[in-house]
Amino acid sequence: MPTALVLALSLAHSLPAAAQSAAPAAAAAPVSADMPRTDATATGGERSELERVTVSVGRGQLRSVQSLSQAEFDNALAGSSPLATVARLPGVNFQSADGLGNYEWSTRFTVRGFSQNQLGFTLDDVPLGDMSYGNFNGLHISRAIASENVGRASLSQGAGALEAASSSNLGGTLQFYSSDPLERFGLRASQTVGSDSARRTFLRVDSGRSALGEFFISYADQDADKWKGHGQQKQAQWNLKWVKAIGDSRLSAFVNTSRRKEVDYQDLSLDLIKRRGDTLDNFYPDFAGAVNAANTLCGANGSTYVAACDDQYYAGAGLRNDDLAGATADLRLAQGITWKTTAYYHRNKGMGLWFTPYQASPDGTPISVRTTEYGIHRWGVVSNAEFDLGDHLVKAGVWFEDNDFDQARRFYAASPSTSVYRFPSNPFRTQWQYAFNTKTSQFSLSDTWSLSRNLTVGAGFKALKVKIDGQLEAGSDMPSGSITAEKGFFPQLGINYRLSANNELYGTIARNMRAYQGAATGTSPFATSAAGFNAIKDKLKPETSDTFEAGWRTSGRGYEGSVSAYLVNFKDRLLSVQQGTGIQGNPVVLSNVGDVRATGIEGAISFRLASALTWYNSVSLSKSTYRDDVVSGTTTVAIRGKRVADAPDTMIKSQLGYDDGALFGTIGVDYMSKRYYSYTNDASVPDRTLVNLSAGYKMKNVSMLRELSLQASVTNLFDKHYISTIGSNGFTNSDPNGTYATLLPGAPRQFYLTLTGRF
Repeated sequence: MPTALVLALSLAHSLPAAAQSAAPAAAAAPVSADMPRTDATATGGERSELERVTVSVGRGQLRSVQSLSQAEFDNALAGSSPLATVARLPGVNFQSADGLGNYEWSTRFTVRGFSQNQLGFTLDDVPLGDMSYGNFNGLHISRAIASENVGRASLSQGAGALEAASSSNLGGTLQFYSSDPLERFGLRASQTVGSDSARRTFLRVDSGRSALGEFFISYADQDADKWKGHGQQKQAQWNLKWVKAIGDSRLSAFVNTSRRKEVDYQDLSLDLIKRRGDTLDNFYPDFAGAVNAANTLCGANGSTYVAACDDQYYAGAGLRNDDLAGATADLRLAQGITWKTTAYYHRNKGMGLWFTPYQASPDGTPISVRTTEYGIHRWGVVSNAEFDLGDHLVKAGVWFEDNDFDQARRFYAASPSTSVYRFPSNPFRTQWQYAFNTKTSQFSLSDTWSLSRNLTVGAGFKALKVKIDGQLEAGSDMPSGSITAEKGFFPQLGINYRLSANNELYGTIARNMRAYQGAATGTSPFATSAAGFNAIKDKLKPETSDTFEAGWRTSGRGYEGSVSAYLVNFKDRLLSVQQGTGIQGNPVVLSNVGDVRATGIEGAISFRLASALTWYNSVSLSKSTYRDDVVSGTTTVAIRGKRVADAPDTMIKSQLGYDDGALFGTIGVDYMSKRYYSYTNDASVPDRTLVNLSAGYKMKNVSMLRELSLQASVTNLFDKHYISTIGSNGFTNSDPNGTYATLLPGAPRQFYLTLTGRF
């Protein structure tokens, strides 16, 4: 355990024994229905000191909430994923195979054992879906907005906000909010350079206040070579946001675009790493070498297959074009009555490319380009009203979304001139093609009742219906039809009791559901065979979870802390098991693995050691286990009592930060225990400890500039070799010999330098 955290926990133990207030969530997170109005005076004279703590723990909330202020994102490594900034919070496991955390095939974000596609994500109230790689109803936060424009974020680790627009938040919700335009004219220009020819240019212009409101427009362009092998990862983004205040009401709108192209790293196995090292990668751009391997190892379309065929492929790539827009009317209708409505539209064109030796091109080349193609056209409305009735705060919300999702598996001819950065055309084979329509409707209602100055209780529920119509337009032996996940009552109960001005207790009970996925890949009933779909469609139940959590918040002059404990019971958990190698694209076996139980305790504490020195620490101890064995065909897979895949038992994070207005910097330590990638727990990756370092200097009024800053950052400071992502090709029942290729090593030590000028 890092020395820093040992000291932090020791100090926490000596704090006044009443326990946990929370940082000023009023400044760091939106007021929600479960925040008691007594919050405004909860900390008295300590409030101004605590407002300088940039990681808050949800003071006054009826559930576990952690929030990050804009300062955290402003000081983050330029161009890094916002998820990497959130990763310091307790219960969070974030992994990516690249230094900036943007490589989507490798990105994994889990909370308290909930996988990424069991959580809910929003940006300015607009749903982002589950942010998985092959997302059918949203997009990744790294494409939804440039990292420099993220204003704040709020994470509910357990019971997510009732009104959050998500049909996948079995666990918690992560809500991002964009920064507002500045009230004075400004120009910001940043240039980042770094390891592996990394380059990022960011430009932002703020209009300043006018009779028509304020707006900003920004452009970001980023590319970098892969840290091993060949190929680049590129992205260009435009962000536009407009805000207009009208009395106590506010109108706003945004338009964000993203064009992303990423060349994949080769998925590896433990055996492959042992035999050939963790720097092994795809053949690209050696097309002749890939053809030779396909001929000698894979034979004609795999008929003389040997295992080494899957050691390396020629290349893989992810191409994503996104346009996201939203408009919000946040109205104060009368004293104590507000109504906020957001309408949004999202369009996506995407492809995942994989050069496969299992299908020859028409000219006899033993390799072709296999694609999974995506087309999203979705629109929706999120509307929430609040009624302040004195001791009661009543909140009602609705969300509706209509999503047309087209998905196909196609094959294109491959040659040495085939580009990994462009959408291919003229397929010679369509294996399957789907048209999905998913209609989502949600209603929520809650009442937060202040029984006294110190006691607040809350009760509410949501109703959710998700209907999927999947029509097979090309292909055979694949399902076609409709399936609905629906339930009219998911309750949530909470309580907050203030022990003193600086200490409070809270508790929450909540039930949630994860709807089925309207896609032909992933953990979806449409990803199996037609026979498999017909066998399960009338028996299948959507995943549900019951969450019980309780906690204590405490604060004082220069510190703020929280401790929470939780118990989660999963029911009807669905798991998809990949048959064969991922590149073969075989139908998955979808299994209901019964119940899963997760228990744990988390702690976080922030210190302001001096006016310019802060110290943040978090620790997460958990145990997530399967409660039932799985029957696969006629075989029973004994997983009862086994640990849940990709759910580490221990995570410890510590970050020391300094900022005196001129000199600033951070050093962070991140420890994670071993993780299993097989359901029977016979295959795992070892624990790892990473250290990241960043330092910079700001100068005011330099020539024409209001501010000039230079920041240097080092990721993986001690150049550790470790496995970052597990489950890149899903998980497997058993892998005693370590031959299942579903691992991605983490990036080695990398350096970045950012120069920023503000006019």
